[in-house]
Amino acid sequence: LTGKEALSHFPALGTAGGPGKGHQKQCELLQLSRRQRRLCRREPGLAETLREAVRLGILECQLQFRSERWNCSLEGRPSLLKRGFKETAFLYAVSAAALTHSLARACSAGRMERCTCDDSPGLENRKAWQWGVCGDNLKYSTKFLKKFLGQKRIGKDLRAKVDIHNTNVGIKAVKNGLKTTCKCHGVSGSCAVRTCWKQLSPFHEIGRLLKLRYDDAVKVFSSSNDAVGHSELAGHRHGPRQPALPRPTDLVYVEDSPSFCRPSKYSLGTAGRTCSREGNCASMCCGRGYNTQSRLVTFACHCQVRWCCYVECQQCVQEEVVYSCKQ
Repeated sequence: LTGKEALSHFPALGTAGGPGKGHQKQCELLQLSRRQRRLCRREPGLAETLREAVRLGILECQLQFRSERWNCSLEGRPSLLKRGFKETAFLYAVSAAALTHSLARACSAGRMERCTCDDSPGLENRKAWQWGVCGDNLKYSTKFLKKFLGQKRIGKDLRAKVDIHNTNVGIKAVKNGLKTTCKCHGVSGSCAVRTCWKQLSPFHEIGRLLKLRYDDAVKVFSSSNDAVGHSELAGHRHGPRQPALPRPTDLVYVEDSPSFCRPSKYSLGTAGRTCSREGNCASMCCGRGYNTQSRLVTFACHCQVRWCCYVECQQCVQEEVVYSCKQ
């Protein structure tokens, strides 16, 4: 679920065979391991949640990298996932974050059969339920996700450690965005009666945080730790100093990224990509220069609200200059 699936909707499943078989058919359409497929079949509602998580992760990745040479396109992603680039680190983190976020929201929305609203201690959740409020169930989400990903079964080589680390960075980013929201129910808005519940941050905020982590990602290698008797990740955060353990919030990678300037098995390159002349054209176009093109754009303007219930607008046309990278 780190981008191998195409961004497509499931076909209509119809009613033949009942909802159980429809759910199982959705599980077959996802690229899952045999163990993950078994879990999917046992969890009605999970297949649709997994598909939503893939969509959420892909769209957020493309939003965060829309102005960069690598724009998180689906082309080249399978090859990219086999390497240890910074971009691979971000894909693992944003995918894990999207899974965590989508599962927690699916629980509170009633789309999963085996979980419901948040039941964390310290909050009067049952009172919140009585007022029709349902907290996002991050506790169930993270517990199920670790079981689903099967991290304990993964080997101990450097790349496996890096993938697990970046996956956990994504999960932690969602946890850090969990907030307690309260609402007053007293007369005239007074807080004579107050209910509180846990609520996740919008996923765009998590995506922005992970992009910052990508910008400061740490290149790591495997280092022996005699105290604990096994190897662990070590890296240089600011120049060639004494190796240090990466922080739990650091994205980590093991090899330098390609330039992404020209078409390769990792991306389509940057030829034809639009850019900002004052902003990123020099970087995105890799020194090849850019084309300038004028076009007319139609947009709604001079809008007025008419009695009783509609808005009336005129159509205006303006010239727009577009810059795109040369071949």
